[in-house]
Amino acid sequence: MAAPAEKPDVLGILPLQDAVLFPNTVIPLAVVKKPGIALVEEALRDGRHIGLVALKDKDTDDPGPDDVRRVGTIGTIQRMIKVPDGTIRCIVGGSSVFRIDAFTQTSPYLAGTYTELPDITRESGELVAMHRNLASLFSKLIGYLPQAPREMEMEVNNISDSNLLTYFVASSMRLDTSDRQALLEERNTEKRMRKLTMLLTKELEVVELGHKIQSDIQREMEKNQREFYLRQQLRAIQEELGETDPQQAETNDLRKKIDEAGLPEDAKKAADRELDRLSKVPQASPEYSVIRTYLDWIVQLPWDKATTDAIDIAHAREILDEDHYDLEKVKDRIVEYLAVGKLKKKLTGPILCFVGPPGVGKTSLGQSIARAMGRKFVRLSVGGVRDEAEIRGHRRTYIGAMPGTIIRALRDAGTRNPVMMIDEIDKVGSDYRGDPQSALLEVLDPAQNNTFRDHYLDLPFDLSAVLFVCTANDLSTVSPPLRDRMEIIQLAGYTEFEKLQIAKRYLLKKQREANGLRNSQVQISDASIKAIINDYTREAGVRNLEREIGTVFRKVARRIAEESRYKARVKPESLVDYLSKPRFYNEVKKRTASIGVTTGLAWTPVGGDIMFIETTTMPGTGKLVLTGQLGDVMKESATAAVSFLRSRSAELGLPDDYFSKHDMHIHVPAGAVPKDGPSAGIALATSIASLVTHTKVDSDLAMTGEITLTGQVLPIGGLKEKVLGAKRAGIAKIVMPKRNEIDLDDVPKEVRDTMTFVPVEEISEVFEQAFGNRLITPVMLGEEPRRKDGVVVPMRRRSEKRAPTAAERKRSGINGRSRGAETTRKR
Repeated sequence: MAAPAEKPDVLGILPLQDAVLFPNTVIPLAVVKKPGIALVEEALRDGRHIGLVALKDKDTDDPGPDDVRRVGTIGTIQRMIKVPDGTIRCIVGGSSVFRIDAFTQTSPYLAGTYTELPDITRESGELVAMHRNLASLFSKLIGYLPQAPREMEMEVNNISDSNLLTYFVASSMRLDTSDRQALLEERNTEKRMRKLTMLLTKELEVVELGHKIQSDIQREMEKNQREFYLRQQLRAIQEELGETDPQQAETNDLRKKIDEAGLPEDAKKAADRELDRLSKVPQASPEYSVIRTYLDWIVQLPWDKATTDAIDIAHAREILDEDHYDLEKVKDRIVEYLAVGKLKKKLTGPILCFVGPPGVGKTSLGQSIARAMGRKFVRLSVGGVRDEAEIRGHRRTYIGAMPGTIIRALRDAGTRNPVMMIDEIDKVGSDYRGDPQSALLEVLDPAQNNTFRDHYLDLPFDLSAVLFVCTANDLSTVSPPLRDRMEIIQLAGYTEFEKLQIAKRYLLKKQREANGLRNSQVQISDASIKAIINDYTREAGVRNLEREIGTVFRKVARRIAEESRYKARVKPESLVDYLSKPRFYNEVKKRTASIGVTTGLAWTPVGGDIMFIETTTMPGTGKLVLTGQLGDVMKESATAAVSFLRSRSAELGLPDDYFSKHDMHIHVPAGAVPKDGPSAGIALATSIASLVTHTKVDSDLAMTGEITLTGQVLPIGGLKEKVLGAKRAGIAKIVMPKRNEIDLDDVPKEVRDTMTFVPVEEISEVFEQAFGNRLITPVMLGEEPRRKDGVVVPMRRRSEKRAPTAAERKRSGINGRSRGAETTRKR
């Protein structure tokens, strides 16, 4: 084989598929493609040098100029063997590094002009140190490789040229093609040595780790356990690299959490059973995520975590007084509840349910209870819930199943004994998905909820330590069994005085802070607050009052933003500038100025109110027309009132055929609002009596009570709310059933002192209060009317009544007892 001639000006290029040739090193090559074979044969024949460069992509079939790297090594073919299949096996030695400047040909092989790239070496002490360190690291690596010849270690130690050392080590190491190419392209010896040292260090760490793993496993491995050996080796490698099996890591983490969760025995068994299933299920299986989510819920629940109650009765009362004005009976009941719990060392007992109109402080009472006890507070709004699964959770057979709101709230609270407020319990509905109220029966029963079983968990969870507090506006929509499990605490609306105090103590400060105002910038007088209460916000609670105050403060804030020195003094006469014209007027006198109009009292879920009942007649055949969207019960009350007065037409001075020749129309305005209930009975009767006798009803009077066909006045409900509603409307006198006198104790004293209450038992007493001396009828006394010239003569006043005769008693149904004796007995 001829010695290579001098390096030519144009160099043939041989692409290397997955290799890099370094200077002063040799590599074996298998040349199988025709361009390469032609180049090798020609170079060997003429004794020429060739350029060896690596392919950018080793899978390129027909490489062109753009497929090869520009930096490679000039080499000579030292030995060549032709294989019978036409390919060539050769050994090529590298001499120097070059860069391709331009390609001059692409056929039959690549060729181009080039520039040699010499090594840039700056002798220094650091270079010497790096040289020795690299040699030492390579010798150490060889020591871990039994298949490596010992001569390599001697050769490395004998190399004095730093460039030769780097080329030798780089060609002997197991490196990626990209790393080899980077080392070849780095012409600065010191930088190349630094890169190589980093790569050698990483390789040495891997080899050392493999050697350590090999030693550890060999001590544990038994004969004929090849599969066990491989698994252990893989696990040991992953542990050392911090890349443990994700599934195994999750399983170990869950097992630790289960052990620390303090689960009851049943829950612990279920968790361990599911954890064993999890370890056997492939991580890619859908079942894996289902089991994992289930176990996450189990370990996140506060099975044994509870806050310590700090029940200080005086402190609790102080907090309740600080957070709420008045509500004395409610506060007393809460303090009693806490006192019993303190003595028993455990808070057990009925579920408290605050019932009242919106805006009276039901939800904030629950927050105050939690603050007084030092417990966590969680609130569940169940208004509009129609799916039983919202309470009990979904079974795990469903996709996306999750626990119910009770379990989720306990998870969020992080304690098993929070104060849990179930808000708007009266607005829970039911449909084809179940009845949530029935699901709440177990939750709100202290005798059953110690083993509450959520459908998702399917494990008993003790809810007996949870202090449940419920709120509602109207209990009529709550099922009787659920109502029976709760202790009802009524919260009525606030009086004008109470609203004034709440505004001064809480609302003004809150709205000043919300609107960025200081006390010196805006002042609002008590008279202005009263004007807002009476003229702009007729409500049972104080929400709208707070909104109106906020509206005033926002307008003040705008003025201050425009003029920093502006200060506002809000007076009643200036409210029009802030809130426009008043929205409510006292229209009782105007509405009752006509005959046939009376003022009744109504109870609504948002507080008491007044309603006007209007009656008119026209010639007809005795029809009764009822309008105003009245319910069945109220329609029956109207029919009973008409029947009663029709049976007493003679006492009213009416012809016997008056009702048969006149149609009667009873209307209750606000026709879009549904109305029902029996408590408007006496108001309906008084309206009819006013019309047929052409006598106006006292405009300061409102009335409530159920009427019977015999003229008795029966008791009604919601008296406190009705009284407060009448007070807001400017009513001065209220006619009410005598059997409701006991309910007056619930009416605030400042209201009782400013209003007149007239308890009655008979409709004649109602008429006496409604019409005074203008119409005194003998309706309920059983007497025949006295007439003079065909006109009914007014009877003596009730104070002048004589004792009825036996015949009169028989007609009035007293059965032998005098009415005076009966009244005395009742009192």
